[in-house]
Parts: sequence; structure tokens; C-alpha cells
Amino acid sequence: MMTRRVFLKNGSLALVSLGFTPRFVAAAAGAANARRKVLVAVFQRGAVDGLNMVVPHGEAAYYESRPAIAIAKPGTPDGAIDLDGFFGLHPRMAPLAPLFQRGELAIVHACGSPDDTRSHFDAQDYMETGTPGVKNTRDGWLNRCLHAQEHERATPFRAVALAPRLPRSLEGAEPALAIGRLDAFAVRGGTGNGSAAGAFEAEYAQAADTLLTPTAREAFDAMALLRSVRPGQQPPEHGAEYPRSGFGDAVRQIAALIKADLGLEVAFAELGQWDHHVNEGGANGQIASRLDDFARGLAAFAQDLGDRMADVVLVTMSEFGRTVRQNGDGGTDHGHGNAMLVLGGPVKGGKVYGHWPGLAREQLWQGRDLAVTTDFRDVFAEAARGHLGVTNVAAVFPGHTPGAPLGFL
Repeated sequence: MMTRRVFLKNGSLALVSLGFTPRFVAAAAGAANARRKVLVAVFQRGAVDGLNMVVPHGEAAYYESRPAIAIAKPGTPDGAIDLDGFFGLHPRMAPLAPLFQRGELAIVHACGSPDDTRSHFDAQDYMETGTPGVKNTRDGWLNRCLHAQEHERATPFRAVALAPRLPRSLEGAEPALAIGRLDAFAVRGGTGNGSAAGAFEAEYAQAADTLLTPTAREAFDAMALLRSVRPGQQPPEHGAEYPRSGFGDAVRQIAALIKADLGLEVAFAELGQWDHHVNEGGANGQIASRLDDFARGLAAFAQDLGDRMADVVLVTMSEFGRTVRQNGDGGTDHGHGNAMLVLGGPVKGGKVYGHWPGLAREQLWQGRDLAVTTDFRDVFAEAARGHLGVTNVAAVFPGHTPGAPLGFL
């Protein structure tokens, strides 16, 4: 006997025991042709080395602190790609250089959390909840953005994470989906066979409770809408070539959802393996491979969307940076300040924002790390306010008073 507990493939969403939410699914049919502003959050989990991602090649102390893993100065073999005479991109991030030059990519350096934890778990949690130092926050900052902007035209696809599970940043009162793959967004029941969806629909069609039957129908209509558009099966446009990786696949599917006009407003993707305590490498090696995947994925995303990037802002984050000085194993340890990227058509790019504190020993946080001069919440707040139009930023970041706008939007 088929259970009423129904799961989407890959465990991406559970519709539990008659618990369909009409508010969540009712607007699916009206989503088509709803071109929206979209905020995309990308989490580099594991603490990326922001000093080798966005290189302060004009800082002598950078080279003194990293004799084996520093990225060489621009104009030399495997050198950084110069941005403004002081900062440069890691050479494997070359696909993003044209976006910076066109003014579609901005960088905020020396940013991060005011909390000094070096725990991956705590720092990631603080960044996703938007409440550093507070461990009992139940919802995430992206979900609070959605709550602050509730509207009648919200669709089931308003907030989507292309991830195996819902991230903390999207947990909360507003509905959000975690979808491993768009082509797996279908219903199956306990039997695991292809007739599960039909059997489940038939069960509800015969239900005597007239309040439940329309609700179930709306849920299936939402999934049918996605299947009819088939966003996961459409090829990339404008010659975009995504890396064949989990991250490349995730941002490709986010681009497909945007182009499908299903009412997407907030999207989330992630990529890990940035915790390089040993053999980090410089222009080559572990970090170079990860940055190659990261940069090619973002560049393909922008190319694929073309003029639709006018509606999109993408923000990257990582829980904290790495130590300025390399360790004895050719790697870097848990640090403090880091770099964030902001990409999109509305972005005032071609500039590295924020106050640079310097890398001389007396300028370092606790004598070892890049100091934080921009609170990560100020970056998020500017994206929420300047792009999504959130006016009550205080409700999104409780207990925080944002500083003056950085100016990238």
C-alpha cells in the first residue's frame, strides 16, 4: 500500500502527510512570463584563501609571508591578472577578468564576520543566519529577505537551492526548495516505480475532503509546470560552456530556472574543498583547481544569461579567510578577513571596494590574519536593498546597523 508520505527524487523536498501548503503552490500557473529580479548566493564552503583568490600584489608583506604559495606579480609567468595596480585575480580566474573590465564584477576585500570564531561550523552558521555570535537564530537571512518582500505573485519556485539539502540561509517561514537536479523534480512513492505519481493523484481524486483535493492538485500542477518548461534540459545559450562539475551543473540549472520565468527570486549554490591546510599551492595545485572550477562556472553563468544579467546579482561568500603567513605544510590555517565577489548587470563593477587594512604584522588581526574592515552583513544588505528592493533591512539583519553603502549597487 503506497504511503501518503511522498518524496521528490534525490530527497530534495518532502511533501509530508497531507501537509501541502496552498500559499506555497497556488501561484504556479501564473508564474510564466514573470521576469523578476534575482539574487543568487554562492557559498565557498571551507574558507577560501581570499589572499590568493584576489591577490594584493602591491603589498610587500604578502610575498614575505608566503614564499612558496604567493601568486607572482602581474606580467611574470603564472602571475596575477592585474585589476587596479594593487589587486589582481589568481591566474586561473582569467574567465572573470573581462567581467571586471566591463564593470559587471565588483570585489569587496577585507570583509567578514565581527565574530572571531575559527570553527567552520559556527562561522558558516553565523554567515547563513546573518547573526554572528548568536547560535539560537532559527531562520536564515535569505529567508528573511523573502519574508520582508512577501507579495501575491510569489510562486513555488521563488526560492531554490541547487543543493542536496536546504541551506541554513533559506530556512525559515517562507517556502523554499532544495533540488539536487531539475530533471529529478518529480514525485515518487514507497513503491519507487513510475506509477507512483499517478497512483497518488488518483488517491486524492477520490478523497471526500474537498479542502485537500485542490491542494494536492496544486502541488502536482506546480511540478507539471516545471516539467512542461523543462529548464534542466535546455542547452546553454550564447556559446556558454560550463565546467563538468557539481558547481558547474548547479549554476547552469539556476540560469535555466531564470530563463524559464518561473518566478525565481532567490537562488543558492555551493562548492566546497577550500580548507587547504596542506599543499595549498599557488598558481598551480589545489586552490588553482578549485578556482578554475569556480571562475569558469561564474563566467559561463553570465554568458549563458546574456542580457538577462540585467535582472541578476550574484554574491559569493566564505565563512572566513586564511592566515596571512603560510604554515609549515605549504598551506594556510583558519583566518579572519576575506574577499567577496559581486557579479551582475546592475553592479557598479571594475572596482575593489572596502578599506584595505594592510598586511604588515602590526596591522594584522591577532597578529596573524587579514583584519575585517567590512562586515559581511553590509555586503548582503546592499544586495538585498539595492537589488531586491528590501526596505526593512533591520528585519533581515536583527541587531545590526548597516554602515554607509559600499556603492557597488
